[in-house]
Amino acid sequence: MAKVAIYCRLSEEDKDKLNKTDDSNSIQNQKSMLLQYAMKQEWEVYNIYSDDDYAGADRRRPEFNRLLQDAEDGKFDIVLCKTQSRFTRELELVEKYIHGLFPLWGVRFVGLVDNADTDNKGNKKARQINGLVNEWYLEDMSESIKSSLTIRRQNGHHIGAFALYGYMKDPDEKGHLIIDEEAAEVVRDVFRMFAQGMGKTAIAKRLNDRGIPNPTEYKRRKGLRYKQPPSKNSTLWKYSAISDMLINEIYIGNMVQGKYGSVSFKTKENKPRPKDQWYIVEGTHEPIIERELWDSVQIMVKNRTKPFITGELGIFAGKVRCACCGYTMRSSKSRGEHHLQCATKYVAKEACEGAFISVKRLESIVIDELNRMTREFLDKDEVEQKIEFAKNLKDQVKKLKAEVEKYKKLLSNASHAISECYVDKANGEIDIEEYNIIVKNLKADKAKYVKVIEENEKLIEELNKRILAGDNRRELIEQYVDIEELDRETVEIMIDHIVVGRRIPGTKNYPVEIYWNF
Repeated sequence: MAKVAIYCRLSEEDKDKLNKTDDSNSIQNQKSMLLQYAMKQEWEVYNIYSDDDYAGADRRRPEFNRLLQDAEDGKFDIVLCKTQSRFTRELELVEKYIHGLFPLWGVRFVGLVDNADTDNKGNKKARQINGLVNEWYLEDMSESIKSSLTIRRQNGHHIGAFALYGYMKDPDEKGHLIIDEEAAEVVRDVFRMFAQGMGKTAIAKRLNDRGIPNPTEYKRRKGLRYKQPPSKNSTLWKYSAISDMLINEIYIGNMVQGKYGSVSFKTKENKPRPKDQWYIVEGTHEPIIERELWDSVQIMVKNRTKPFITGELGIFAGKVRCACCGYTMRSSKSRGEHHLQCATKYVAKEACEGAFISVKRLESIVIDELNRMTREFLDKDEVEQKIEFAKNLKDQVKKLKAEVEKYKKLLSNASHAISECYVDKANGEIDIEEYNIIVKNLKADKAKYVKVIEENEKLIEELNKRILAGDNRRELIEQYVDIEELDRETVEIMIDHIVVGRRIPGTKNYPVEIYWNF
């Protein structure tokens, strides 16, 4: 008996076409239809793979990718979908999988409604045409949406899922913002404190001491049904939040949008856009900050901005983390000497012990450890190095695989939570705006989980290649024997990251843990 894998997909676009009472019936209908067909053909159902709320061009669909892996592993003989477009709307993937890899893996593809069947050699051109038409549909839809959003942005309509902290969406006028007085008063305080000479970190600390939640936590407390628990210190104000607030023109009544743009209709990846491509429309809503105060603050921000300094200050940039809270340590300068310090300690009491170390001291520690390690490594017998090398890499692979499984479970939970929210919306338990807010946050979590999974799987692949290729570390390490000073290039090549703790009381020693790139 042939084993069949059933694949179903429901996109947000499909949901918009359903009535409230339909629930996620589209997915249920797909399953029912395909199960009946499989039974009629006397196929054994191996598994049902279902991606709810995913576009046909989204390559990061968790169940889609699980199906592909199981297909490669030979766990079934047939992939059954309602239509070819449910599997993918991209012609590239039609060719890659349906016409390329599936035949190599001994897997037949069947689209029930559109009669796509790889056992029928005569309809290959029809499948290719369907793939091309589906891709045109995606591109046209993307351009149509983009054009519509551009017009709304140009007209000064707010199109984001959330209003900026200090504002809320006007319930009586779509795309218009009104002031949220509770949060707006905090915004005014921030501008006043900065204008009076208080630093951004000091402002963050003042807000945290007063128990004022940061913008993300504020939204959560306003009734957002956020299913993922907040992480450590996620409720705290930070330097960056204050910095961004002080230069955001929305607070003087100007709508500013389009800071990021999509790379392609085939991907959800966004990248920053130059300021001359932003959509800035003046006077679209009531300002929170008076113009006189705004102008004064902008002059102060400009005067306090320090140019980026290369050289010694930058050699550890982004590489050093606080042992207490895990946040990246920031650079500072005192009496002509550069230091690295954890900013969390300065924004809230009891939030972090606060690691602190001079760049020269850390450089000395790293050089000593690097030289010790290189001498010890090169003194070892080559066979012993290779055995140790393989063991270390295999341990890393094992750890990464466990991490992947953890995030796949989180991804599955987030997908399930989205489905539950849709049911709640259909049953009238939550309104459409609340639903959109919840789903947007869950989608953001899913995107984060998918990114972690992709990065870890890429690392696993690279580590497996290194295991197969053998140990080439000797050649690398020989370039860094008995070095006397560090530069940025050496740090990038040799070090993944460094963890620094507080100075050990009564000594001049710092707990430093270096994570090497090999």
